[in-house]
Amino acid sequence: MPEMPEVDALVAFLREKAVGSVVAEVELASFSVLKTYDPPVTALAGLQVTDVARHGKFIDLDVDGLHMVIHLAKAGWLRWADAFTDKRLKMGNGPLAARIRLDAGDGPHVGFDVTEAGTRKGLAMYLVREPTDVPGVAALGPDPLADVFELAPLVHGRRMQAKRFLRDQKIIAGIGNAYSDEILHAAQLSPFAIVADLDDREVARLESAVRDVLTEALTEAHGKPAAELKDDKRSRMRVHGRTGQACPVCGDTVAEVTFSDSSLQYCPTCQTGGKSLKDRSTSKFLK
Repeated sequence: MPEMPEVDALVAFLREKAVGSVVAEVELASFSVLKTYDPPVTALAGLQVTDVARHGKFIDLDVDGLHMVIHLAKAGWLRWADAFTDKRLKMGNGPLAARIRLDAGDGPHVGFDVTEAGTRKGLAMYLVREPTDVPGVAALGPDPLADVFELAPLVHGRRMQAKRFLRDQKIIAGIGNAYSDEILHAAQLSPFAIVADLDDREVARLESAVRDVLTEALTEAHGKPAAELKDDKRSRMRVHGRTGQACPVCGDTVAEVTFSDSSLQYCPTCQTGGKSLKDRSTSKFLK
């Protein structure tokens, strides 16, 4: 799943490529991808892309005051093209969900495709007058790299496991499955630790890990072509997606907990005092 660092890099890439261009057309290849109907996507034709911004994991194209907001969900991506053909998209055309054709001054031949792999479809596009007209944007918690971000008030009183806490977009915007694993490893905390029970030192470690891990990832992601971002992200993971491999900090074997639709990875030595964590179906969580 694209998370905040990759989405931020995509936003910077689109800002460089698309701002100043005029929207020629939005072609849809999926009945379900567009979640709004007023204004219609035809309203974008002839309008200029004036900015591209990020809200959590949402991409926001400002098109002369209208906002095309895209959430890539678990398996979505953007694919830039410098030379589209005139061939039209067909509904249900494989992973293609939509095509945004842009005119940079020499015809509607550049732009980007919005794609989604797999059969479980979660990718969503919205055309709205304000970004906060999108319910997911309106409900976002604070950005973890904002200057005013503080973790302690968010932790207070929350009887939530740390993994779930970090991934809840209404609490903190932009962190997903991969970076929550990386942050908890850096903070030396169990994914199942209850955040309300963390002491001041543990909260401070967690806040530092949030900033450090995301800042490093953001720095690494920026400047790379969109096509390279996924592989680059995987190559930088220390525990996420590395079950059975050696922890780069202590050398212990990275372990995994599997759920019905996801999994997490952690280092027993660094994070759980050498204890193994078990999934809900086989035993109780270890704190």
